[in-house]
Amino acid sequence: MWNDQVAQDYDESSAHMYAPETLDPAVDFLARRAGRGPALELAIGTGRVALPLSERGVRVAGIEMSEPMVRELRKKPGSDGISVSMGNMADTRAPGEFSVVYLVYNTITNLLSQDEQVECFRNAAGHLEPGGRFVIEVGVPDLQRLPPGETARPFHIGGDHVGFDTYDLADQQMVSHHYRIVDGRADTFRSPHRFVWPSELDLMAKLADMELRERWADWNETPFTADSRSHVSVWQKPPLDESALSRTR
Repeated sequence: MWNDQVAQDYDESSAHMYAPETLDPAVDFLARRAGRGPALELAIGTGRVALPLSERGVRVAGIEMSEPMVRELRKKPGSDGISVSMGNMADTRAPGEFSVVYLVYNTITNLLSQDEQVECFRNAAGHLEPGGRFVIEVGVPDLQRLPPGETARPFHIGGDHVGFDTYDLADQQMVSHHYRIVDGRADTFRSPHRFVWPSELDLMAKLADMELRERWADWNETPFTADSRSHVSVWQKPPLDESALSRTR
């Protein structure tokens, strides 16, 4: 799905995600959680978040399965300071340990089975140093806004882009449909997803020996409520038990 054409058009088609009011709070949030430690982005893509985070002085690495997306990343200034391990974010290892591992813009839902999503949590935990944090940005399934008998909800309506999701409730699957007008020509793109609930993600974190530490409605740390349409959640790997270590010395 993430082929050359999609990769070359990705930044333009996601231009609203590069707006300072959208991107800057995400980079600020991640930089504060990373501290002085390195950060790992799962599904790093073309570097929308990784590059500005690296510019803040955070050492960033990535995992990415699409070679075309990484080629687009490598065209950008500063990308030579970011190492990328090629492979699936559910099981690919990057060298080293990290203070924060993060996954943004609904990308956890690109893993189309619960088993894969669980393995992604375990892979993230395996990359974290003791006390490190795993951060995910993902939408809350829009099911409560679906009228009876309907299966589609719009998520973005702009001057040259319309996007909507269609839901299959029986299999917990959805498809995102994108329609763009480019130079007077209609362009379409569809991507499959497995939607997931916040409580389900919390259970996945427990299976990976992590605990929920923060949940916000957005990167600006707006309180999360029953009406929130997205969430930014932070799970933590247990820190080292210094008292236990001292008893074994």
